[in-house]
Amino acid sequence: MGKWGERAAARHLRASGYRVLYRNFRARGGGEVDLVCRDRRESALVFVEVKTRRSERFGRPVEAVDEAKRRLITKGAMAWLRLLDNPDVPFRFDVVEVLAEDPVKIEIVRSAFTLPSPTIY
Repeated sequence: MGKWGERAAARHLRASGYRVLYRNFRARGGGEVDLVCRDRRESALVFVEVKTRRSERFGRPVEAVDEAKRRLITKGAMAWLRLLDNPDVPFRFDVVEVLAEDPVKIEIVRSAFTLPSPTIY
């Protein structure tokens, strides 16, 4: 179900003005990002976590992005930024909630969390 949710999220992001640059980025030293995107409207790099659920019975999907998950995503994002020639690009962390109901509901939670400070990449 997770892979299905990521594909649905990628389609929704593209329709919302994002360009998907990479899927399932895994950093060598640990860290992971479901989707690395560019928000064309803001020229911002966006690190996206996709959370897919069958319903909101146990809360919103975004609530599953706890501190440990945020650290993992942040670590992956910092590794991606180190790969760039010019790391001084605006970036943010979004979460895409995918509810596999009938009909399917997809919501982008923009700037779902921020970097802990200090953070070095």
